[in-house]
Amino acid sequence: MDPLYLRTTGTSLVISFNSGEAEIIHWGADLGASLPDLAILGEPIPHSAVDATVTAGLLPQASSSWRGRPALRGHRIADGVPGYDFSARLRTTSASSGSASEGASAAILQADPDAGITVETSIKLHDGGLLELRHTLTNDGSSPYQLDELATVLPVAPDAVELLDLTGRWCRERHPQRRSLQQGTWVRTGRHGRTGHDSSLLFAAGTEAFGNRHGKVWATHLAWSGNHEQFADSIADGRTMIGGSELLGPAEVILQPGGSYTTPALFAAYSDRGLDGVSEAFYSWFRSRPHHVLPAAPAAAGKSSNGKARPVVLNTWEAVYFDHDIDTLIELADSAAELGVERFVLDDGWFRGRRTDRAGLGDWYVDDSLWPRGLTPLVETVTSRGMEFGLWVEPEMVNLDSDIAREHPEWIVGPSALSHKDGGRLPLEWRFQHILDLVNPEAWQYIFDRIDALLTKYNISYLKWDQNRDLMEHGHAGRASVHEQTLAAYRLFDELKKAHPGVEIESCSSGGARVDLGILERTDRIWASDCNDALERQTIQRWTGLVVPPELVGAHIGPTTSHTTARTHHLSFRAITALFGHFGMEWDVREVQGAEREQLKRFIGLYKEHRDLIHSGRMVRADLAEGSLLLHGVVAGSPAGPSSAGPVQGTTAALFALVSTRTAFAEQPGRITVPGLEPDRDYRVEAIFPLPGDADYAHNYTQVQPPAWLNDGAEVNGRFLAEVGLPMPILNPEHAVLLKFTTL
Repeated sequence: MDPLYLRTTGTSLVISFNSGEAEIIHWGADLGASLPDLAILGEPIPHSAVDATVTAGLLPQASSSWRGRPALRGHRIADGVPGYDFSARLRTTSASSGSASEGASAAILQADPDAGITVETSIKLHDGGLLELRHTLTNDGSSPYQLDELATVLPVAPDAVELLDLTGRWCRERHPQRRSLQQGTWVRTGRHGRTGHDSSLLFAAGTEAFGNRHGKVWATHLAWSGNHEQFADSIADGRTMIGGSELLGPAEVILQPGGSYTTPALFAAYSDRGLDGVSEAFYSWFRSRPHHVLPAAPAAAGKSSNGKARPVVLNTWEAVYFDHDIDTLIELADSAAELGVERFVLDDGWFRGRRTDRAGLGDWYVDDSLWPRGLTPLVETVTSRGMEFGLWVEPEMVNLDSDIAREHPEWIVGPSALSHKDGGRLPLEWRFQHILDLVNPEAWQYIFDRIDALLTKYNISYLKWDQNRDLMEHGHAGRASVHEQTLAAYRLFDELKKAHPGVEIESCSSGGARVDLGILERTDRIWASDCNDALERQTIQRWTGLVVPPELVGAHIGPTTSHTTARTHHLSFRAITALFGHFGMEWDVREVQGAEREQLKRFIGLYKEHRDLIHSGRMVRADLAEGSLLLHGVVAGSPAGPSSAGPVQGTTAALFALVSTRTAFAEQPGRITVPGLEPDRDYRVEAIFPLPGDADYAHNYTQVQPPAWLNDGAEVNGRFLAEVGLPMPILNPEHAVLLKFTTL
């Protein structure tokens, strides 16, 4: 069987069938138009080993003497006895390639007729370089087959010697950690029943000291919102595989004869330009999706065919918390509209019995003791001021102190075959709440009907969809059911989107605990963290942005003193941090007056002026020797690079932020190079925030005299900026300056 060869810009994938198995023998740099005879890649056979070449198959398996982590674990249950057909011998029966709607594709069928198992693998290499793989296993036998794991794995080159993944906790999500790749298996396990605050959004193997803009990187992401594992597996023969799988609970998937299971998609990107190249592949894929563009409202005459821009948001949580008073909220809406806010979101506290987080979840009816005319007066106030109205919900959870829990205790998730109504044990509470069993058709239908009714009755453009606890001891009818609960939640999103296609949904999960490409296929943005502290957000947003483009990442200006850290920051630092995302505020903006209010208006104006660039350009993150400084920005141009014609003269070509996170080792930063611009084009570079006379200009800088160009700007070409750079201002810790690059 001839090899399959998939190519796109900068990346290629080669699959050989010489051993009878499908085997990826290359995933990485583009190899050109043709391949040599792959027989030259026959491996030597060492002493004290199996007397054959060991194949690292598309599904590594013990039947080929693979001694690493197997891709398939499972067994057949015959006459009620488990353990049969525990080791499959899958061999290729067919393989084909073709053109997908974007990029190249392949379909490979492997089977073991003796074990009664078939695995079909679907592969897409998208135009921007993102690789997408998934397996479907079918039980062709006459008895049940218990599937324990079906992993998707990819080989990495021998010069991948370092591993980077992400970890975190509530209010400190997605922080990097590095280690050397050594023999053995490094596994990141998520048993949260959701993606998890500590989940690694990206699993990246690379050459020594790879960085933002240099080094080779092979990276994967598992598109799944339930329990999962991501891993790197290095065995003694020198080969390394990286991949991921859904983490299945005990007997969670038992396939009856003819039944099938499909893995979550594994997305993967190769880059020879560091992590920024990986981001470009993911951004290209996200932005090519038809549903990535927000639909323009019918009344929005004159809007471009690209749909509407992502609106400036005001969320009420850190402004009023549970204190829902109609007069206060109308004042807040008036203040927001005067500032230029485009979307007003009513957060937790609007529904029946909800005065604290101890009661009311599950009772998705407007509280008529607070809202005797329903939400109509507030919705009409908001929309009459030219803003969209959004609403917070948490449909997957329930408080025991709620009417629905009292009426239907059997709808509450627990580990016992007995329901809560019949005395079954419940998991420990988390934020005073439990989980509604969406696997139960009646519970699922109730939630669908209630959210559907709200969206039908009120002019709601946006749902902030929260999920505030892990799914521990998660069972349906006494059996583990995280798998089915995740699929039921997906179906709930899908059906509500189908019924209300114009409604946008944010995935919030006690902040950033459900951030993955599975949920992002169904939602329009994510809430990166419950932490609005700008210093924490610099790291959280920076590493979230490895995979998720800024237009999908909610980024808000919080109060002067952070609710979650008690740290105080000036407005410009908070605003510049929020600018590089889907911008908004979570703040009682009624209290913002005088010069600070004017400055806030300017930032809202800057976001509106530059959001098309921020939400379509290439993300650039500089590699700086000074560890106290960050330089990141967005450059106009396609993910693959600037167009041949270049940007139009006089347009904003790039927006960068220079950020000081702490005191520096040296007394001044010196010259800092700016990567990512076109080398032979001239630019005008200027600081546009803060400027002399701004409210916190003097607080930003700690210098007797600024660098020569700072106040009046400079004209310089991209090559000079990338190789020589410019002397940067001396910033106080936890301050930032916003830099604009305009073409000449």
